[in-house]
Order: sequence, then structure tokens, then C-alpha cells
Amino acid sequence: MTLIAFIGSINAQYIGQDADLLSVQPNIPVKAYSFKLQDVRLLDSRFKENMERDRSWLMRINLQRLLHSWRVNAGIKTTAKPYAGWEALDCELRGHTMGHVLSAFALMYASTGDTVFKNKGDSLVVALAECQRILNQDGYLSAFPQNLIDRCIAGETVWAPWYTIHKIMAGLTDMYLYASNKQALEVATKMSGWAYRKLSKLTPEQQATNLKNEFGGMIETSYNLYAITGNKEDLALADLFYDHKVLDPLSENNDILEKLHANTQIPKIIGEARGYELTGAEKPKAIADFFWQTVHDHHTFATGGNSDREMFFAKDKISEHITPLSTETCNSYNMLKLTRHLFSWTADVKYADYYEQTLYNHILAAQDPETGMASYYMPLNSGAFKVYSKEDSSFWCCVGTGFESNAKFPEAIYYHDDKGVFVNLFIPSELNWKEKDVKITQETKYPDEATTVIKIESNKEVQMPIYLRYPSWATNGAIVKVNGKAISINQKEGSYITIDRKWKAGDKIEVTYPMSLRLVATNDNPNRAAIAFGPIILVGEAGKEGITKAVSYVEREKVMRNYKVPTSINDHLNTNGKAVTDWVKPIDGQPLSFKTVGVSDNAFTLIPYYKVHGERYIMYWNLQ
Repeated sequence: MTLIAFIGSINAQYIGQDADLLSVQPNIPVKAYSFKLQDVRLLDSRFKENMERDRSWLMRINLQRLLHSWRVNAGIKTTAKPYAGWEALDCELRGHTMGHVLSAFALMYASTGDTVFKNKGDSLVVALAECQRILNQDGYLSAFPQNLIDRCIAGETVWAPWYTIHKIMAGLTDMYLYASNKQALEVATKMSGWAYRKLSKLTPEQQATNLKNEFGGMIETSYNLYAITGNKEDLALADLFYDHKVLDPLSENNDILEKLHANTQIPKIIGEARGYELTGAEKPKAIADFFWQTVHDHHTFATGGNSDREMFFAKDKISEHITPLSTETCNSYNMLKLTRHLFSWTADVKYADYYEQTLYNHILAAQDPETGMASYYMPLNSGAFKVYSKEDSSFWCCVGTGFESNAKFPEAIYYHDDKGVFVNLFIPSELNWKEKDVKITQETKYPDEATTVIKIESNKEVQMPIYLRYPSWATNGAIVKVNGKAISINQKEGSYITIDRKWKAGDKIEVTYPMSLRLVATNDNPNRAAIAFGPIILVGEAGKEGITKAVSYVEREKVMRNYKVPTSINDHLNTNGKAVTDWVKPIDGQPLSFKTVGVSDNAFTLIPYYKVHGERYIMYWNLQ
């Protein structure tokens, strides 16, 4: 295992970095390493389509408009038209989109190799460095005045200034690590120095007050800068954002999540995971382990998402929170970041299973297939429909994370140990493992079809194991062929099938996981359930009544509270306890399409949640 591979994989956010970019090396046992992002390329699939829509939107962003509030704050003349929504000049969160866009430019550059995104990111960094220089406030940089930070420290009402500072620092760091922009690192380190000097002077009481306000991923970003710079002040800054009130109980295995703002907490846990990797301390590991398992077991919907009205609710109360404001998209983005850390430590298939569940049923489903716009909430109440952002007048947090999520789909398909390759996701793609002189191509129409084909290319014979994820949902067994010959399988679902042999150019693996229908019941009511086929959550089509462009694309996220569900929509199914295969039948010639039979006055057509668009749907059914 080379040092480059080790570094590139252990940091679940920053994959694919050269060894000389980091000063502090991780200090923990690792079982799975990420590949460099630029070594995996997507082939044609719904994932690539989503990436292309994201790519197009990123290309359309007007950089001068994006910079307007920054230049206004620095006193630099600007004639650009300001963006609206969360980027408006009267919005206290203005500037957060800049961080997301910098990250997305860097990720898209790494994922595609298209230098236009590096160039766009570079030009933003130059402009931000100018704003920082003219502000001349000890390294401070933002699109709002520093008094918003002062109000936060004083305990006054203000909308999450540290959250925005985090996004800016993270975007700049991404530009350094993915796009080799040294000026971006200089700007970020000056910001970190300013933050440390400002906060290190506070009393413990002032520190606690400061942490009552949402501060995003300040812990994670500070640790990541410490890994790059080796500056102990960056390490100390991470400690200054340690929230004792939330993190100490979690370290003692106490679920105190009820009534907490979900996406305020998840980034704190990502930061603790990163701290464990860099320090080897056991407490942050315990926090990350317990939090992930608790959210997964007690707070997660069938899609992999969590929260209602952005809040965690009492554990095991899923059926009581199937509402228009269930599952915020930012939460799933951050849970997947956390999941990648935990998988690297353990290579436990449960993390890969969760990743697939959430990727297909939330992240993939959250983008408008017509325009590329983003969803904030993914409403789960019966008769709701998806609502999307407007291109130049929304800029919600979930728009920002959507820019990033759709730019980095290659990141979790493959991992490796010091011997071989984990195939975790069945997405058409090419992996170039340069250290082994091996190229792996995955060809599949999954999940429309149950088979994926993996082809090996190499200039020489290579002895290595390939670990095929055997999903927990694959209860009908698995069929694996190597070069057309079936091999025996001793493993069970919820594990990895290991094929260890000498591979040569032209070798081919075919793996089939027959999919079946199943119910995904809420954890508090077995008669309230979603329907799944393999890993895919299906929803019943429920018509288009009342859906117009005006209600489908909105500026203010609060508009989503009113879906005006027609009274004619009925989610009750009279199943009489029969197996789901008795009353859900496939539609011939239409992959992943089904119909209900004999359980309601009108038969419902069921399709994947990620395919439903422009119509109402039913996900959770009342079974009678």
C-alpha cells in the first residue's frame, strides 16, 4: 500500500490527493481505501444524466452575480445583478452558495477532467482573495459583515454565520486538494487563523453560547486544514467547535436527538469522524459509531432520509412523521459523507447497503430530470409531489449540496485494500487502478436489470481478490460466473463474495442478484409500509391534479408546506395480510414497473421514486 493510496482513501471527503499535499497522516487502522476521484469515470446511466444536468447548471452560473454580495461587503465597485433567495443582499446566509460552487467546480473537474471547471474555480479564488485583502480584517472573509459573527457570539438572533464560513473554507480547501489551487489554500488558512484568534479569546461561557447557533462543518474543515498545514491552531480551532451538550451524551451511547435540528448535528459527527482519523482518539470514534447506528435504526425512512420539518423526532416514530416536510436532502448528503468514513474503517457491508439505499432513493430522486433543479424536502405524505428550486432565485442549502452530490457520483462505486477491489455499487463506470496496472469496466442496466458485468483489462496477469457486495436485500441468492462458468457461492446476503485469482486481459465476471418485492414497514407500525423491489423504493402514481409550474418551482422553501392533496387520493390497501407478491404484479415489458391487483377500487401503477416527476405519488401505504 503506497502512502498516496492511504491518504487518498482515509479522508472520505478528499479522495485522490497526492501525498505531498498533506502534512499530517491518518493514524488509525483502515480496511477500505477510496480510489482517486479522477480514476473513476461514469458511463451512460441515470447517474451520468444527473451529472450532466448538474454540469450544465454549473456552467450557467454567472460568476459576477455570485460575487456581487462579496464585493459589496468589501466595498468593491460592482454592477452585477445580485442573485435572489438565500443569496439576496438582505439574507443573512448570503455567501454560502459560493462555498458549494467552489466545491462543485473542484469535484466536477476531478470527476470529468474538464478544465473549464478548474478555470472557473480559479477565477473565483482570485476574486475572493481580492475581497479578503481589501477587507483587511485579520483574514476574515465573507459576503456579510463580521458583526454577524459577533451577534452569534453574543447569543443574539442571527442566521448561522459560522455555517457559511464553513462552506467557504471547505470550498477553498476543495479547490486546493482537487484542483491544485495554492491561492485557495492561502485564503482558507488566513480565514482559519482569523477564526482561531477570535474564538480562542472567549470564555467557556461565551464558547457555549457561540455553539448554540448552527455552525455546519467547522470541525471537519478545521481538521482537514490541520491535515494539510500541520498548524496546531487549525487543530485547536476544531476543538473550539466541540459541542459538549450534544457530543458528550452521544459518546456515552445516549440518544438525545429528539427535537434537535438534524442537519446541525450530522456535520458535527462528520467532524468527529475526521478527528478520530487524524488523532486516533477513541471518543470521537464512539460518537460517530453510535450516532450513525442510532440514526439508521431509529430515525430513518425507507428512502434512507431522516427528519421531519428538519428536526429529529422521538426514536421509532416513523409512521407519525410521514409529512410534507419529511427528509431534508442536505441530511442525506451529510449522512453519506459520514457513511464513507465508517466504511473505510470497517469495510462493513451495512454501510455500503445504506449508501446504495440513500443514493438511489433520495439523492438520485432529488434532481428534476427536466431542468436539473434541486429538491429541499422529499415529501412522503400521500398525494404530495416534488417541488424544485428556481435557477436564479432559490439557492437553498439543498441546492448547494445538490451541486456537490451530482458532481461526485464516482466516489463510492469502488474501494480497495492492499490486495484487491471492493465493488460496492453497480453503476456503469470505468476504474483505472494505476498502481496495479488494472482497468475495470462495469457494464450494467442495474437496477432495471439484475445483472452487472465486470471486465478486466491489464497488460499482465494480476493476482488479486475482487470483493463483490452481496446486498442484504438479495434474499433470493446470487449467481456469479467467471468467463461464462458459474462458481460456487458460500457467502450469504449482507456480506462480500470474494473471487481471488490471477486476472488477465479479457476476463469477465457476471453477477446477478435476483430482485424481489418486499415491504419496508415503519419501525412503529407494521401496517404502514413502503414497497420495494430489490434496493428500489416504489411509489404509486396518484395523478397530476393541481400541479402547475408555479407550484413545482418555487423561490421560498416555506411554500412547500401546502400541497393541497385532493380528497380523492386514498392510500389504503385491503391486503388482508397477504404477501406483497400476491397483490403487486410486474408490468410486462416495463422494467421496475408494477401494478396493484385486487386491493383497492382503482389499481395503482408503481414506479421507482427516482423516476416520478410532475405528478403526485404515494410511498407509504396503510395496509388493512
